[in-house]
Amino acid sequence: MERTFRFDTVTEYNALNNQETLHPLVSVIDFSKANPRSWGGEKKVRINYGMYCIFLKDVKCGDLKYGRNYYDYQEGTLVFVAPGQVMEIENDGQVYQPKGYALVFHPDLVYGTSLARSINEYTFFSYDAREALHLSERERQVVLESFSKIDFELHQNIDKHSKKLIASTIELFLNYCERFYDRQFITRENVNKGILEKFEEQLNGYFSSDKPQIFGLPSVAYFAETLHLSANYFGDLIKKETGKSAKEYIQDKIIDVAKNKTFGAAKTVNEIAYELGFKYPQHFTRLFKQRVGCTPNEYKSLN
Repeated sequence: MERTFRFDTVTEYNALNNQETLHPLVSVIDFSKANPRSWGGEKKVRINYGMYCIFLKDVKCGDLKYGRNYYDYQEGTLVFVAPGQVMEIENDGQVYQPKGYALVFHPDLVYGTSLARSINEYTFFSYDAREALHLSERERQVVLESFSKIDFELHQNIDKHSKKLIASTIELFLNYCERFYDRQFITRENVNKGILEKFEEQLNGYFSSDKPQIFGLPSVAYFAETLHLSANYFGDLIKKETGKSAKEYIQDKIIDVAKNKTFGAAKTVNEIAYELGFKYPQHFTRLFKQRVGCTPNEYKSLN
């Protein structure tokens, strides 16, 4: 049975890593200062975080469960965790010395700042660990400089400017991470195209089977799961590759299939809607008109 550890506060996580708490809501962790640990000798543990955590790990460290097959660089890896998420750690059960750095901050830190309005837009906080950000050496330096700026501010006396300065530095850092992920999507173009081809194949297979009648319309999450990706990573990948959201891509396929069915055997709109997986025919008609500019019957008459 896997053992679960929980860290809800910055102070708790600082204590684990021999880190002084300079601010109750944010900390920059240097794992080299932590005592060697073994998580009670467990070979696999689960850690539940009540904070935002960004880990900069040396790829040779080997204690986090990453998908190592598609590393683009070897200088380091960033893993993002949002409050309430659980991370698995695997090791051989022996004592080991943690390596790398981390930025941890409580959600309370960003309340009332511009970051509070944008934090949910950083979709990589919902990526799986195997979809981590693999850094070049120059990118790694940007990360370390960002951590250093935050750490510098933490060592100043806390005043009315502290929260704003720290939150804005974190926001700038996250914007850099968005840029780095865009680079990763580009440099992994061959892998991404393979995923896109599989997505198209599965999409075609779904509508050529009886799954729409059994399960209804397919969701983005459905295809992400079949491709072993998180929904956010899958959605961002499709957007980067096609310029369309995954939902729009699926809807395009629905409309294509619907057009073919319209010119097939004499079928009513209700029958076509059912075959496509719509629960209510009016939802199908509404989508068709939104995407095509006319109703299915009008389209058939015009063509």
